Amino acid sequence: MTYDLKWYVIHTYSGFEEKAKAGLIDRAKIEAQEEKFGDIYIPHTVSESVNKAGKKRSVSRTSFPGYIIVQMHLDDASMHIVKSTPKITGFVGNARHPKALPDHEVLRLTNPEAAAEEAAGSVVETEFHFAKGDSVKVMDGPFSNFDGVIDEVRPDKMKVRVLVSIFGRETPVELDFNQVDKI
Repeated sequence: MTYDLKWYVIHTYSGFEEKAKAGLIDRAKIEAQEEKFGDIYIPHTVSESVNKAGKKRSVSRTSFPGYIIVQMHLDDASMHIVKSTPKITGFVGNARHPKALPDHEVLRLTNPEAAAEEAAGSVVETEFHFAKGDSVKVMDGPFSNFDGVIDEVRPDKMKVRVLVSIFGRETPVELDFNQVDKI
């Protein structure tokens, strides 16, 4: 049986990421659930350092101490394996219904160079014509379905400041271009 594997961030004891990874692999094998787990990645960076003798050496450091990224099929059995593994405290975010990481975030963490190339290649020119004083409707975010007036336009950051009436008061809210529509 093949499973739909997604990436999740798991919180571990800081400094014990490798032991948590090994423990999770062992626990999955013992429970005969290893097909529900894919890659386990510990984000790290490699830097050059010079020791007292003047020799260069590569040093690998964890980018996010206390966190590992696990590719897995999420169900009750796999969640139990993760939560009962020594040196693991649980999932990051909602403990009962953890959210999977988007693929572009996983690519950014596992291969920053490829993510930078992909981001540079996927620049899309969009045209938005907003001006100060335009009436807009907020389409997305916590202020969705509110009407407001544009106070400031920042085309370089693709953001607008909208004055929204909350409890009878004009409140400035900064939003992305794609979160508002002209009325």
